[in-house]
Amino acid sequence: MEMERTETAVTRIDPPQPLKLRHELKHPISQAEDRVLSARLGKLFDRDPHGGPDGCYRVTSLYFDTPDDRALREKIDGVDRREKFRLRYYGTDTGFIRLEKKVKIRGLCGKRSARLSRQQVQWLLEGTYDFLLAAGDPLLAELYSKLRGQCLAPRTIVCYDREAFLYGPGNVRVTLDRAVRTGLGVADFLDPGGIRLAALEHTVLEVKYDAFLPDLVRAAVQVPDRQASACSKYALCRRYD
Repeated sequence: MEMERTETAVTRIDPPQPLKLRHELKHPISQAEDRVLSARLGKLFDRDPHGGPDGCYRVTSLYFDTPDDRALREKIDGVDRREKFRLRYYGTDTGFIRLEKKVKIRGLCGKRSARLSRQQVQWLLEGTYDFLLAAGDPLLAELYSKLRGQCLAPRTIVCYDREAFLYGPGNVRVTLDRAVRTGLGVADFLDPGGIRLAALEHTVLEVKYDAFLPDLVRAAVQVPDRQASACSKYALCRRYD
């Protein structure tokens, strides 16, 4: 008797594209310095078209970490090659959420991303992960592997108001991140109106660019007696765990 042959469906996962790395500089600045820079940058550069009438928008992220706080410790220790996973949405629209993996290699930064639905994010928050493999996306498959293998888990909300400026030469993006705050627990992530705790009084100035930083931008973002320094919004918000 010929036995009936059955086939098991296998989800194909293509390899990821090469990661594009960019420079990233960060400066914590005072509110007075923020006002001066905002006015100056607004006269020189285009605003991010995704901003509201005032050129600003809210960013809400949920960062993952291991039980032994690997991402946090590597950031504090300045490990040369490190990564962080996060979920992110903008404004109050929880219908458009991205999973992002941010990588830092020898001072350069890169990012991969994949879109998730609100329901998929809810499954992640509830500890249901199998859908990540079924999607056939290499980033989702990597997250699945690390959720299972490293016990990676949602850890901390980071929320702030961003004003962004763009400059074509050098593919430059300058942002002013204000009112950095966090939530009382990861369940707040999908509730844009959830309670937030203030985590930083200062503004965080970030400058991102490709191969070179144009002199015009370098001069425009200068703040007297300020130098680039480590300023992790994730680390700041972890103080409230």
